[in-house]
Amino acid sequence: MAKAKKFFSCQACGHRTAQWFGRCPGCGAWNQMAEETLAPEPVRSTRAFAPGSERPLRLKEISADREIRWLTGLSELDRVLGGGVVAGGVVLLGGDPGIGKSTLMLAALARLAHHGSALYVTGEESLRQTRMRAERLGIDSDGLLLLAENDADKILKLATELKPRALAIDSIQTLCLPELGSAPGTTGQVREISGRLVAFAKQTETPTFIVGHVTKDGAIAGPRLLEHMVDTVLYFEGDRGHPYRVLRAHKNRFGSTNEIGVFEMKSSGLSAVLDPSALFLSERPTDAAGSVVTASISGTRPLLVEIQALVAPTGYGTARRTTMGVDHNRVALLAAVLEKKEGVDLVGCDLFVNVAGGIELSEPSGDLAIIAALVSSVRDRPLDAQTLVLGEVGLAGEVRAVAQIEPRLTEAAKMGFQRAIIPAACVRGLESPPLQLIPVSTVGEALAAFFARDR
Repeated sequence: MAKAKKFFSCQACGHRTAQWFGRCPGCGAWNQMAEETLAPEPVRSTRAFAPGSERPLRLKEISADREIRWLTGLSELDRVLGGGVVAGGVVLLGGDPGIGKSTLMLAALARLAHHGSALYVTGEESLRQTRMRAERLGIDSDGLLLLAENDADKILKLATELKPRALAIDSIQTLCLPELGSAPGTTGQVREISGRLVAFAKQTETPTFIVGHVTKDGAIAGPRLLEHMVDTVLYFEGDRGHPYRVLRAHKNRFGSTNEIGVFEMKSSGLSAVLDPSALFLSERPTDAAGSVVTASISGTRPLLVEIQALVAPTGYGTARRTTMGVDHNRVALLAAVLEKKEGVDLVGCDLFVNVAGGIELSEPSGDLAIIAALVSSVRDRPLDAQTLVLGEVGLAGEVRAVAQIEPRLTEAAKMGFQRAIIPAACVRGLESPPLQLIPVSTVGEALAAFFARDR
């Protein structure tokens, strides 16, 4: 909040100074300097929502119509958004530099512009640079409007006049409000600008996309309030050395946060990957110890992912537990179950567990697959390449049931798998399963089933 300014004014000539003088520097009069206070200019209020009723309404008086959604034309982006962008929704997109955020936004707005104008505002590039990217992506839309501007007031004024079907800001850290008197990207600038953008989106029902920079820790730069104000927070993830990108939602008021979108970066731009399971298993080694396939549910879509484990004698005093894509504590728990319940000696070994393809395996349905990969590596015996492994493992060594078993098995059958090792509790109620099922109730039974064909 701005503070009141104090100064000294001469009662004779009106001359102002920052400090008191016995004699006025302007007219030379003595004892005429009096202290005055200048009230700060009021800060313009930003309405967070469109004007509504002035009185509270009963629940049944409020319209229950479904929200209006528009498809962006990018199937994977629409999936993560929950079926398209909502009218008046504000989407915040973050990601590492060079990961493809601007490319994704430009492609989405070009498709939205087929049904009306769409405004793409860049604060980082010139219009010529943006045009060169559009040509590389094969974008040639008359409805796509480009603007290179950093003044947020001018952008909102122009957007109010044009009434575009969608608005994209790339990026919010480059915009500023001159009256705030601070540099672009500061906390005050980002907070005030984001408030005005949200107010504009709600009042005009214009879908608004905001690109945000990330810090070295991977979080979106600026105040945490920014993520609270918007409707959807998306993160674009991936390694710039690899062509595949994963789009995931960390917050979504109009859909699930479990959905992921998979893209492939090509010379012509981003291309949606319609069958991620085939992608993640395309480079799976054959007859390799420590490689196991499990099925994970991402939103409404089952995904087959490969879990890799490497167990090697430690060269240090303390054994290491290194994981990528799975929780570090979960792997330590499963290793303890193997040592205590099944006598598998892992004390003097380094454990490395990785989920191939950059996927995060957050649900416990992959516990049994992690155990299978660890045992396969420590015994140096590969598992059957056409076997799927599913199940949650408890501290007593029991194998617990997992949810949505049918779509997981159906996806595995589509990918050519022939059998599945699953919890015994999941077998009950399954009619005509698409795979040969091997039910197990304990980790010991699962270990016997893993290498049954080698006997």
